Amino acid sequence: MFAKLAHTGILIAALGVAGCNDSSMKDFAPEANKPLPDKILADMKAKGMIRTSSVMARIFKEEGKLEIWKAKTNGRYDMVASYEICKWSGKLGPKYTEGDRQAPEGFYTVRPAQMNPRSNYHLSFNIGFPNAYDRANGRTGANLMVHGACSSSGCYSMTDAQIEQIYAFGRDAFQGGQTEFQIQAFPFRMTAANMARYRNDPNYDFWKMLKVGYDNFEVTKVPPKVDVCEKRYVFNQVAADGQTFNPTGACPATTQPDSLKSAYNAYQTTYDTAFNGALKASVPAPKPTIAGIKEASIVSDWSKKRARGERVPIDPPSLNSDGSVTETARMGRIDSPTGRKMAALDAEKAAKQKAEEQRLAAIETAKAQKEAAKAQALAEKEAAKRAAEAPVATATIAAPSEAAPAAETQAANADESRVSKLKNKLLGMFGG
Repeated sequence: MFAKLAHTGILIAALGVAGCNDSSMKDFAPEANKPLPDKILADMKAKGMIRTSSVMARIFKEEGKLEIWKAKTNGRYDMVASYEICKWSGKLGPKYTEGDRQAPEGFYTVRPAQMNPRSNYHLSFNIGFPNAYDRANGRTGANLMVHGACSSSGCYSMTDAQIEQIYAFGRDAFQGGQTEFQIQAFPFRMTAANMARYRNDPNYDFWKMLKVGYDNFEVTKVPPKVDVCEKRYVFNQVAADGQTFNPTGACPATTQPDSLKSAYNAYQTTYDTAFNGALKASVPAPKPTIAGIKEASIVSDWSKKRARGERVPIDPPSLNSDGSVTETARMGRIDSPTGRKMAALDAEKAAKQKAEEQRLAAIETAKAQKEAAKAQALAEKEAAKRAAEAPVATATIAAPSEAAPAAETQAANADESRVSKLKNKLLGMFGG
């Protein structure tokens, strides 16, 4: 059994050695032959790595990271470089079908023939989708890459400078005798906190399966041996003599070293405690995830229409939790006679709709003006009516009082009497 484990590389870093395939390497474009920077080479040396030692890659979608790990002289791997992923398309979750624009998740293998030095995206390598697990589960798609040019439609896209280094890691490892390297693609770092965040997601069972491989690497720091049986991944298992792994058949009897079992169980115990604590903690809200094959099929149909040149919304449709579909109103490009015809029909329909809206608006405006005029006339009529019914206010002049002349006559008679008395008095004094 130990011989089998050594051969598969579970406990040691050495992989099968094969000669360099000159036919696949000699005609590389200049950018494919650029050496790694001196700083990276110095870091590798400090960690006990050589330039041509074995390599593997890890991808984390949510964190947007691509990590490069290399084997040290003791056989275990250590991270030597980490890159920000420029773009990846789709949502968290696996790729289901051709055209769903999902970047794959799972365990994939890259061989020298999958390296493309003359890529339309600067440099690239095919990650190997679909693998045995994907095929067993009826998943389809092709040409899923890690490439440059920072443009993605289901791939993991890097900048040109980044892909030159990533490509160089693979190239150097192949030159050193590594026959294939592993790519582990995850939705997120599979920590207790993150698993707790996504425990209600429809993709959770798939992610729990991937986590077994994730945990095996965390425990051993060696890429796990990956097989598929019963349409599921199995990791670091050795089939009994005479038995094999059939991706769609029953899993064979397997064995595993006691030391690995013990280390894995200890790791899992620590994880379980952290997971239970995370259930009670406040954590960030989950990111959007693909809602299974149903949403994948909707997006795939959109992709097919777009590929035919039909005019479709600029962004892929999205399936909501209630089963409804959300589409953006902004329409995409027109790149075919069919697309241009659809655009013309859409424009004609939009023009008719706009004309009808304007006609209805004019009718509503005229109606509103008529109602306003009617209301004003009614108001004026009511005002006039109230004015006519109001009482007229008049000024009253008092008649001259009859007592006034009498008072004046009495005053005049009194004056005459006093004058007469004065006259008689004077006459008596002077003998008149």
